[in-house]
Amino acid sequence: MRKILFGVVITIIVLFSFKYCEDKKQNRIEMRESSALIQEQIKNVGKLVVTEGHFSEVFNYKNSKSLFGDYLTAEKKALVVVNADVTVAYDLSKIEYEIDEVSKILTITFIPAEEIKISPELEYYDIQADFFNPFEAKDYNDIKDVIKVSLSKKLQNSDIKKNAKNRLISELSKFYILTNSLGWTLQYNETPINNVQNLESLKL
Repeated sequence: MRKILFGVVITIIVLFSFKYCEDKKQNRIEMRESSALIQEQIKNVGKLVVTEGHFSEVFNYKNSKSLFGDYLTAEKKALVVVNADVTVAYDLSKIEYEIDEVSKILTITFIPAEEIKISPELEYYDIQADFFNPFEAKDYNDIKDVIKVSLSKKLQNSDIKKNAKNRLISELSKFYILTNSLGWTLQYNETPINNVQNLESLKL
C-alpha cells in the first residue's frame, strides 16, 4: 500500500513539475511573441509624419540712413507680399525605446522634436530707394530673415502646430493600445502611460 501511495505521490510531483516547466516555457514563448509584436508596431509607426500649411502676409520694409550727421536722411522702402508653405514633421524612425520582457514594460526613452520647414515666396512692390541709400543684397537678406522670424512666431500658435502634435499623439497612442491589449505597461522615461490623455499631457 505504501509503495502504491509513494508511486502516486511521485507521479503527481512529476506531472506538476512537467506542467510547471511547460507553463514556464509557454510564458517565455508568449513574452517573445509579445515583444516581437511590439517591435513590429514600432517599426510600422516609424515613419515621417508631416503636417502642411500655408501663410500669407504683407510686410512693409523701411530703412533710413543719416547723411552729414542728422541734416539729411536717405530712405528706402518696399511693400513685400509673402506666401509661405510650411511643414511640421516628426521623424518617428528616430524613436528610442527599451523592452523589459520580464516586467512587461515598454519604455519610450526618446521622441524626436518636430522639424519645421518654412519656404517663403516673396513678391516686391512699390520699391523706393534714394540714390544715397540704394537697395542692396543685404536688404533682401534682412527682409527674408525678418519674415522667417515673423512666420515662426505665427506658427507656434497656429492650427498647423496643434494638428501636428495631434497627429504625433495619434501615432503614439498605437503603442498604448497594443501594450494595454497584451497586458504590458507603457512608459515615457519614468512616467507611466495609463491612458491616451496621459500622452496628450506629456511635454514633447
